[in-house]
Amino acid sequence: MPTFARSTMYRLYAALLRRQLKHAVLPGHIALVMDGNRRWARQMGFDNPSIGHRYGAEHVEDALAWCTEFDIRHVSVFVASTDNLHKRGTDEIAHLMRMLEEVVTQRLCKVGSPWRVHLAGRLDSLPDSTRAALKNARETTAEHDTGFNVTIVVDYDGHNEIVDAVRSLLESSHRTGRGPAETADRITETDIADHLYTRGLPDPDLIIRTSGEQRMSGFLLWQSARAELYFCDTYWPGFRRIDFMRALRTFSQRTKRRLSGA
Repeated sequence: MPTFARSTMYRLYAALLRRQLKHAVLPGHIALVMDGNRRWARQMGFDNPSIGHRYGAEHVEDALAWCTEFDIRHVSVFVASTDNLHKRGTDEIAHLMRMLEEVVTQRLCKVGSPWRVHLAGRLDSLPDSTRAALKNARETTAEHDTGFNVTIVVDYDGHNEIVDAVRSLLESSHRTGRGPAETADRITETDIADHLYTRGLPDPDLIIRTSGEQRMSGFLLWQSARAELYFCDTYWPGFRRIDFMRALRTFSQRTKRRLSGA
């Protein structure tokens, strides 16, 4: 199909999806598992597949723009799991961390960005420069009062988070004079949630994973208990606005069925 015709079809289809979403039930919090950067780079013919991380990092800005368009005020982006950071090569991890520092954090801090930055993961194990850039982004955007919140999830494992939350809860109980038996007797779901990395933030309503993989990879295990899951074959750098709107349409359809009891 000629480029002009393909472009026209895309615009018409995007307009149709936009109309379908006009009165749809939309998620308040979307979590993104941005998978497939290296495979996309190979598909595009790049000699170094790690360059896909740059395109993937830059694409976060597009995704956040789509979320503001649909007034989705909470977004979590899964940058790297603990497993990935320990299993990938040193050069690739260094490149990924540079992309996180140079692209994601800087663009979130630029003048006019509505996003307030939150962090989740075992940040102390990150390189000093990456940790400093992330914390600077959090501090720089702390006064943003637009209601738009983005959580950068890096060096993260859902099991680790729950272990850390329980440990933090026990330490807090000990400081108040409670013994282990009393703590165990009184512990609630809310108590654990209050000690998660994401405390104070709503749980995701919709989790989108790109690249065709249909697994959670330890992402937000506690928080995703009631979330809708959407898996997309497209690699993350190639994830388009129409792919995003399809995910929203699917979420709306599923939510309506669930609420109607169908």
